[in-house]
Amino acid sequence: MRFSRRLALTTALVGLPAMATGAFAARPKGKPKDAAPTGSPGETPLGPVDTAAKWAFVQDFATGAILLDKRSDEQMPPSSMTKLMTMYLVYERLKKGQMKLSDMLTVSAKAAAMGGSRMFIEVGKQVMVEDLIRGVIVQSGNDAAVVLAETVGGTEERFAEMMNTKARELGMTRSVFRNSTGWPDPEQFISARDIATLARRIILDFPEYYKYDAEKSFKYNNIDQPNRHPMVQAGTADGLKTGHTDAGGYGLAASSQRDGRRMIMVLNGMKTMHERAVESDRMMNWAFANFENVTLFSAAETIDNVPVWLGTDKTVPMVGGRDLVVTLPKSWRQTASIKVQFETPLKAPVARGQTVGTLLLRGQGVPHMDVPLLAGADVPRLSLPMRGLAVVSHYISGG
Repeated sequence: MRFSRRLALTTALVGLPAMATGAFAARPKGKPKDAAPTGSPGETPLGPVDTAAKWAFVQDFATGAILLDKRSDEQMPPSSMTKLMTMYLVYERLKKGQMKLSDMLTVSAKAAAMGGSRMFIEVGKQVMVEDLIRGVIVQSGNDAAVVLAETVGGTEERFAEMMNTKARELGMTRSVFRNSTGWPDPEQFISARDIATLARRIILDFPEYYKYDAEKSFKYNNIDQPNRHPMVQAGTADGLKTGHTDAGGYGLAASSQRDGRRMIMVLNGMKTMHERAVESDRMMNWAFANFENVTLFSAAETIDNVPVWLGTDKTVPMVGGRDLVVTLPKSWRQTASIKVQFETPLKAPVARGQTVGTLLLRGQGVPHMDVPLLAGADVPRLSLPMRGLAVVSHYISGG
């Protein structure tokens, strides 16, 4: 028979309060009192939340939970956030030993002539790779990005092809690259979700190089330029990149870490640098203030003991087999529903790792999840004589 049990205050929820069936009260529609007036909200687990950004995506780094989504799959002009893909390919080359931070690269005429934000490198001069990385990340130098692109790809055009190939490998399905800098091109697009995907992979794949993102200034050729990222300057983020074009407005990709948690945020389409600075700070604060990561159970933790019919043991521990961490609204304890379903009794033999039940997580504002639960041990079948005795005993006792 199918058995359903609501989890109570036990080790199954590592000491968390008991949970009752119900739904989260959705936030009132409209703007929170400190919201930027746009009349165009983003979708969140708590209901619509207004943001000044035209495109927005906020995600928990550890769990991948999407906390805010506003047109995140819509293609948009990427501006200098394109340079994140440029740096991914450079970091990959460094990690493979195909390039060294100390390598000296020659500045081409094309690179030196780039407009927009610049590192101010000179044609024919040699510049160290590490300085060029800082020139891209801290100073957003278009000239530095082109030098790196020409070195890795042979030409910037060939490098753009490599960018597109890598985008497909990383699952960036809405991205088309035409250059290494984000310089306006009618055929170049990216989505907010794709930028978040790329940002997450940079942090995961290249922590030894991601450190450059946190530098607040870089001086080259006697020109000291501050990091253009307002959250890095304020100490509220440790990277990643800003951008601006007339078509796309002002945007940024940011990552912040607080109390052991990390968020990835992408905003774009704001009207001014000031609006970008204010809105990015507001939305990051909103994400940390309204959500938390909850460990529902650890890998080897016994969630329940399931009766076993005709086994050498009368029960088998039911476990998750992995740590289950989910991102939930901070009010989840009041009304979330967490239940365990399983067939009882199980028929022996039972093999360790065999699926024996399901954990069901429900509630408004809570991700609906059906998580397989596993047998935590082997339970062999009784021998034929012992099975006979067990059956007789069962009927005599009326069990």
